[in-house]
Amino acid sequence: MLHGMTGTSAKIQPLADQIVPSGWKTLCPQAIVPHPTKGGFAWWLRGRNPVEPLDDVAQSELLISVERVISELPDGPLIIGGFSQGGAVASAMLEYEIQERIVGLVLLGTKSGRPNQLAESLAFLKKRPIVWMHGRRDDLIPLEQGIEHAKIFEAAEWPVTRFEHEKGHMVNLNQLGEMRNAIEKITQST
Repeated sequence: MLHGMTGTSAKIQPLADQIVPSGWKTLCPQAIVPHPTKGGFAWWLRGRNPVEPLDDVAQSELLISVERVISELPDGPLIIGGFSQGGAVASAMLEYEIQERIVGLVLLGTKSGRPNQLAESLAFLKKRPIVWMHGRRDDLIPLEQGIEHAKIFEAAEWPVTRFEHEKGHMVNLNQLGEMRNAIEKITQST
């Protein structure tokens, strides 16, 4: 499970522990780019407007982060998840050979950092389940951008279980049970 911008592995660990399927272990890598004003870490530093597509520098930092996370992953099947920037890193992993070991994704309050590349990659990959959650009042990543991310998978006929909520840029803890059940089903299809 990958944290979002200004997060840390310690901050995302409790969520990961609550949604990890039975018999699976959690790993919460930490980004290494210190956030210059808010503390915590980022997978890349974004421009002022998070709605805008990532520029070339941010895309380069995203790919460096993806490659670093991949280097830290254990052997065996993986469910890759992330919140906000962490979700973008998770879905970008599908562009790499590691995708062969990914059995599902958990994308929380996020958008695609590389939508065109993701769409191109999905056409050639085995379909896997996606668990997706986004808040209707998310002011950092508007719901529309989150839905565009989910639709990239749906257009490629990947099964997406959607959880929307009335809150902002956060995980709705009231839906954790349902979300955990959906994640548990991922393990039953492997």
